[in-house]
Amino acid sequence: MNGKFVISLDFELHWGIFDIKSVKDYKQNLDNVREVVYKLVELSNRYNVRLTFSTVGILFAGNKKELESFFPSRKPSFIDKKLSAYNSMDIVGKNELEDPYHYAQEVIKNLSKDDKHEIGSHTFSHYYCREEGQDIKEFEADVIAAQRIGKHLDVTIKSLVFPRNQVRDDYLRVCLENGIITYRGAEKGIAYSPKINGKNSVISRIVLGGLRLLDCYVNVFGTSTYPVSGLKSNSGECINLPSSRFLRPYNKKLRHLEPLKLRRIKNAMTYAAKKNELYHLWWHPHNFGMNMKQNFDNLENIFKHFEYLNEKYSFESETMTSLGTKLISK
Repeated sequence: MNGKFVISLDFELHWGIFDIKSVKDYKQNLDNVREVVYKLVELSNRYNVRLTFSTVGILFAGNKKELESFFPSRKPSFIDKKLSAYNSMDIVGKNELEDPYHYAQEVIKNLSKDDKHEIGSHTFSHYYCREEGQDIKEFEADVIAAQRIGKHLDVTIKSLVFPRNQVRDDYLRVCLENGIITYRGAEKGIAYSPKINGKNSVISRIVLGGLRLLDCYVNVFGTSTYPVSGLKSNSGECINLPSSRFLRPYNKKLRHLEPLKLRRIKNAMTYAAKKNELYHLWWHPHNFGMNMKQNFDNLENIFKHFEYLNEKYSFESETMTSLGTKLISK
């Protein structure tokens, strides 16, 4: 196969940070998410780029009564209770109109009308698979709940992004048994190991965070691209489409480094196009909630480079599921 370009977006609104920040702490970013999502679709369609919206299942609900009707049979038994979305239901409003931070049914309905793009899963409850207390049965209940609420909106979920990249190999069987064929694994390099609450010391978080920041601008851990021919998993396993790069949002304090960030991404995309490899870019829509113009200017720069690579090397844009389906049928 030719080189492939995949973009996965962790669509989560406040559910991605509910255990870290309040809505008030992050309000501007969250307020602009809907505008960001529609701008992403418009820009990607202009450049024939396909998007995977890896969506927290709770967002599929239109109101609290509907949400509660899809709660899983088992809830996660995290030792740290603040990690469970079910312990934060008191902050959730009655419906999407009253509370646009915890529901997104109308957005999802609009996204599902465009068959260029995919709605995947970010688990039902932003479930942390490596945190202490939870187990595989509770994860399975979460996956089933995500599928059920997806079908409620005529969305069939076939791809998964694990919150905070907490992938567990033993949990992948559950994914496959419930219709999920692809997932996004972590990229290469020690700095990209999953973040686990209470397991990472302050010093290690600072050091690893510094390495990730440096790798954003200069080549520390390589291109993080992957031969397409080697992506197909063994029979009976989910296909890993590993991350290549988190697209860091524009930072005014680091604005002079923006050209380096873009060059790092485009150089790796070029390498993937020439070598028939996968380049998998990801971020959260809420990352673009501030400095929207600068973030979309950067993204259009990347899309223009994709357009060039598509014409010269037949570099192709895929959703996670469209690529997974091709790999399975290969």
